[in-house]
Amino acid sequence: MDVGRGRARNVRSQYGSDLFPRPGGRGAAGGGDSADGGDGLRHDAGRPLRHPPARRPLPRLWQALVQGARTAALGTLLAAGIAAPARAQENTFPRSAIEPVLAESHFLVLERHIEAENPANLALWSLRGLTVIDPRLGAEIRQDRLRLLGEDRVLASLPIAPLTARAAPQQLGNAVAASLTELYEAAWRASPALRRAGAERLVASGFEELFNHLDPYSRYVTPTEARAARERRVGQSGLGLRVAARRDALVIAEVVRDGPAAQAGIRAGDILVAVEGRSLGPRDPGLAATLLEGPEGSDVSLTIARGRMRREVTLVREVVVPETVTAETRDGILWLRITGFSAVTDRRVATVLSDGLGGPRQPRGVVLDLRGNRGGLLGQAVAVADAFLAEGEVVRTEGRHPEANRRYRAGGQDLAQGMPVVVLVDGRTASAAEIVAVGLAERGRAAIVGSATMGKGLIQLVAPLPNEGEILVTWSRVVAPSGWPIQGMGVLPALCTSLGPEALAQGLARLNQGEPPMGRALLRQRAARAPVLASEMSALRGTCPPAEGRGADLTAARALIESPAAYGTAIRGPGG
Repeated sequence: MDVGRGRARNVRSQYGSDLFPRPGGRGAAGGGDSADGGDGLRHDAGRPLRHPPARRPLPRLWQALVQGARTAALGTLLAAGIAAPARAQENTFPRSAIEPVLAESHFLVLERHIEAENPANLALWSLRGLTVIDPRLGAEIRQDRLRLLGEDRVLASLPIAPLTARAAPQQLGNAVAASLTELYEAAWRASPALRRAGAERLVASGFEELFNHLDPYSRYVTPTEARAARERRVGQSGLGLRVAARRDALVIAEVVRDGPAAQAGIRAGDILVAVEGRSLGPRDPGLAATLLEGPEGSDVSLTIARGRMRREVTLVREVVVPETVTAETRDGILWLRITGFSAVTDRRVATVLSDGLGGPRQPRGVVLDLRGNRGGLLGQAVAVADAFLAEGEVVRTEGRHPEANRRYRAGGQDLAQGMPVVVLVDGRTASAAEIVAVGLAERGRAAIVGSATMGKGLIQLVAPLPNEGEILVTWSRVVAPSGWPIQGMGVLPALCTSLGPEALAQGLARLNQGEPPMGRALLRQRAARAPVLASEMSALRGTCPPAEGRGADLTAARALIESPAAYGTAIRGPGG
């Protein structure tokens, strides 16, 4: 069956075609793995999305459809002769814990994902995820029924009518959750492998297969992974320290400069003996996390050991943000490096520019080094670009949900006072860093030097789930002011350094002569519109292949600042 969504391709697996084919998946519009761990850009300055609205009761028609599905499933289960496990207490399926997680997550996908998805496909893909745990299981849609397959029989079967009806995302999300919960429970009863793996692994496996069909960055974070992440960042946000377990103790692994711990004289390598009088050992990082974290402004007592000395330290919790901005003036140029975009990066950049340009000897230009910068907060990227712009659009976002379509404009003051700006990028520059580069380049405010960037231009919403896990759903794409999508293509430089010294010298010579060496490629890129063919992306990126930063980047930046003619050609743009 084809729902008529334009040119689509079937997404296949070992159990045949999907009922409703969809374009893309991990194809041309978003292929590849997330180099920044899948987090990338987060919407609205990194603030997580609140829980989706509480599930409303289903209308009577829907109640009848879902109840009919459950009755049909029960009949199929009885016919298949699936007996309850002997040790019923240990193997009870946790329906009440799983169904709310499935309902909220599928509601979010149906309402907000960048591509419209059919609920029947979501259920089918999720069900197929169980084969990773037990290869004897399978799933298919046949004769308008979603079927759970065993090795030689149908284990359970549900009508897909509740999943194909015209209804709001909330109702469809509830319907998907109801169907999956029934089928998951049937699989649980039939498969010892699933019961051994546990409910958390079952749910995670379903999500993994589901998101394999959506995009590279949408994902599910299990409660265990969320707790582990919390333990890895133990205390860092409130006390300015990070704790790690060693062979025989909990050790202070890192101390943030100027944070509460550093101001109290705590050093990396000190042993954390106790918190609030509770003794701690190498097996207690979770307990340490619980004891160290707390509301801003509250205090906490630590017992610290250094050699044979022990002392009690009381720290007051405050917001501690890792340093992301460094700067120095060298050879008459202000070199400003940004390693990420945290909540205060824009203020640090403003301070550096004010200090660097406020002295008696003005620098000849500014080099903004974004090489290796994997991104961070969207709002901070816009704010940093705004520090170099007086007006104009910086970037826009586009998505299926109305709230995903936004334009971000500069509206402040050029803190660099109009002096030449060169932005250094490389193949590891991604996400928020690409937004800064493209915003300054397309406004003619900076010359881009280096290689093609990573091309991470999708934005995720982050939502907590009832089981203390999280779901990240891609809901919009980043689009340059001229209209082309960053995802998959990346930002191309005006002066390429990844083709070797000879090509770089030729590029500089052409810029001095008023001829942009990357002009044709930049024109093609600015004419591109989503979805862009993979072959076109590859061809454009091949004009200046992505590479790690090198010394030639610094030489090229210095040469542009020292040559007004070459710099003027570089910032003029391909059509200038």
